[in-house]
Amino acid sequence: MTPPGREPHDVQVLTFGCRLNLVESEAMRRAALACGRTNLVIVNTCAVTAEAARQGRQAVRRIKRERPGAEIVVTGCAAQIDPNQFATMPEVFRVLGNADKADPAAWTDEEGGRRVEVSSIMMAKAAPTILSEGVEDRTRAFLAVQTGCDHRCSFCVIPFGRGPSRSVPPDEIFRAAQRLTSKGFREIVLTGVDLTSYGADLCSAPALGGLVKAILHVVPGPARLRLSSIDCIEADLELIDAFANEPRLMPHLHLSLQSGDDLILKRMKRRHCRADAIRLCAELRRLRPEIVFGADLIAGFPTETEGMFQNTLALV
Repeated sequence: MTPPGREPHDVQVLTFGCRLNLVESEAMRRAALACGRTNLVIVNTCAVTAEAARQGRQAVRRIKRERPGAEIVVTGCAAQIDPNQFATMPEVFRVLGNADKADPAAWTDEEGGRRVEVSSIMMAKAAPTILSEGVEDRTRAFLAVQTGCDHRCSFCVIPFGRGPSRSVPPDEIFRAAQRLTSKGFREIVLTGVDLTSYGADLCSAPALGGLVKAILHVVPGPARLRLSSIDCIEADLELIDAFANEPRLMPHLHLSLQSGDDLILKRMKRRHCRADAIRLCAELRRLRPEIVFGADLIAGFPTETEGMFQNTLALV
């Protein structure tokens, strides 16, 4: 969770959840400022767990106590999936869906706008223009290149908050990377909801590996390029080659594994098995011995036994 700023009359953003939310929060803040908004607090929610949604509601109540005159706009995945949980709160001025927040007109201060603007995210066809660069610190910036997910893992609600997979065209990504480099950022982190699906929805666009190579070729400035979480079964051959031969691509990979037991993976509707994850890690370590791995793992999935849990520990 990222806290809002401290100025009493500016545009503040409270961010829950993933790095993509962090990127989009910065883009929304800039859009609201460009429209001349003041005394506005944007709560960018997460829906990956019920607790995350509860924290979003709790934050709205706290903000209203601390800044009683501020207008509170709630957006993000929790607002998209269940807008009514925020629309019924008297503290909330407006609820915006994940597609609707991308419209610059949504951040004007015009009277008569609907209190709830949540369109069907499943009808979204193009990557929203709000995808942009977000800053973590003075040296590292995040660049959102993709959003949405076409998969339906049994534990995951995020596709219903983000819609189908949509990719940002490569030329837009190159321009954004050049902007970040010109501002002095030394590291760019590529992020998205389902990063390894990049390019599948665009004609003549490369897959993720080709995109990584193209960024490093077209934009020579960044000292480091890093990937956020990927799906091991979708790692393409060019991506593996990039890890082997592009020293500016950082030797770090965060994998969406979820379990080390094949039956649990099947019940999760994951598309990889235990052996796939081991095979990818072994190949990358052979090509880039210094590479390190992180992973998402779920404990206590329904029907998981102690033996199944031990299989996950053994995988680690």
